[in-house]
Amino acid sequence: MSAVTNPATVDRCLRVGAGFSQGDRNWIVEQFATLDARLAAFHADATELEVSVKDRNARGQKVTLECWIAGRQKIVTTSAEEDLRAALNDARDDLRRRLNDAKTRQEPRHNKHVREIGRPEAEAAADAERADAETV
Repeated sequence: MSAVTNPATVDRCLRVGAGFSQGDRNWIVEQFATLDARLAAFHADATELEVSVKDRNARGQKVTLECWIAGRQKIVTTSAEEDLRAALNDARDDLRRRLNDAKTRQEPRHNKHVREIGRPEAEAAADAERADAETV
């Protein structure tokens, strides 16, 4: 596997959108730091993140986190948690799960779970052959 020469990080790729100010950016980058390990597989030049909040600190606020990675579909995660920190963490965790799912779908040959899913059919065929051999 080749290493990415310019790995994406939250700090390099994050834009703050509606509802946040540039002053909030450093705090959000700290909240999203756990995404860095997952984003490191992608080039920083081909990766963008944007976080926004609608009706900040009001009942019914909605945090939206969008991720664009070249060659992949845009991923959008949202959270309606009332606490802003909890909403950011919820959206972050959902993005991490969806990035992992997208990687699994794109590269199933490297995923042990996906490789083993095909085994029951082969085992069923082997069992059928053994049953035929036993009746002979």
